[in-house]
Amino acid sequence: MSSSSFAGFCAHVFAQATNAATGVPGAPDAAGAPQGGPPAWTTSIWMVIFMAMIYFAFLRPQMQNKKKAEETIKSAKTGDKVVTSSGIHGVITNVKESTVIVRVADNVKLEIEKSHLDKITRPEADTEKVVTAKAS
Repeated sequence: MSSSSFAGFCAHVFAQATNAATGVPGAPDAAGAPQGGPPAWTTSIWMVIFMAMIYFAFLRPQMQNKKKAEETIKSAKTGDKVVTSSGIHGVITNVKESTVIVRVADNVKLEIEKSHLDKITRPEADTEKVVTAKAS
C-alpha cells in the first residue's frame, strides 16, 4: 500500500467519522455523495414504543388502583370498621349516597364523605379483613 493511497484512505475514514460525529444526516461524505439517515418511520415506531412503555408502567397501574379504591368505597356497609384519611377511627352506622355516618365514640357520630375513607376493615368469620380504599 503506497503512502498516497494510505493518506486517501485515512482522509476518507476521517471524513466519515466527523460527519457521523456531527450527527448531520445527509451531509456529504468525502466522495461528495450525501449520506442517508435512518428512514422517517423508525422514529415513529420508537415514539409508539415509548408511549406504550409510559402507559403500561405508569398510567395503567394508577387507573387500576383508582378503580379498585372506588369499588371498595362503594362496597362500604354498616358494621365495617373504618379509618379516614385524617386518621379518625370508627364504625359505620349508616351508609348514604355520598356519605357515611361513623360512630367514633359513645353518642358521637360523624358524617364523612365516602371519598375520605382510607381503610375499611370487614369482620369476617374468625378474622378481620383489612381493605385499603385509597391507592398511595
